[in-house]
Amino acid sequence: MTRITEQPGIGRNLLAFLDVLAWSELGSDYLKRSDDGYNVIVTGIDGKLELFTDYATHPFSRGRKSKRINSKGLTSNASGRYQQMLKDWPHYRDLLKLPDFGPVSQDRLAIQHIRECRALPDVIAGRVEVAIHKCRNIWASLPGAGYGQREHRMQDLIAQYEQALKVVV
Repeated sequence: MTRITEQPGIGRNLLAFLDVLAWSELGSDYLKRSDDGYNVIVTGIDGKLELFTDYATHPFSRGRKSKRINSKGLTSNASGRYQQMLKDWPHYRDLLKLPDFGPVSQDRLAIQHIRECRALPDVIAGRVEVAIHKCRNIWASLPGAGYGQREHRMQDLIAQYEQALKVVV
């Protein structure tokens, strides 16, 4: 579950959508075996779960090399609940005045991505399919993203959203 809470501008639909993004990017097993995904480092070619413990900054920002994620040599440094890329971290850290790479900061960064995709009004209104379509260029696991990675079926994402709405408090 998200760490950011319901407040003006952040309602149940947005919280549920964030949970769907985390499920889509990480899967329920990784969410259960970690700090709700907030400390997950992209899975490498070995398929092993790797967690980070220091939320002070993006785990790759201190010079750690990106991980090889497939046999073709593709690398990634995606980290956290929403698999945020290092290349984006300095910009959003400064723009949003994020104090760290902690859970609430990661939630705020994901919300900013949704806003920039012009999907926030759709999320707030519960137009999940439209929002997913608009956000697919940010999250590779969304249908139609086209990054050559595993993409979920829309119907599975909608089912996750409906389940997340039941849990969001």
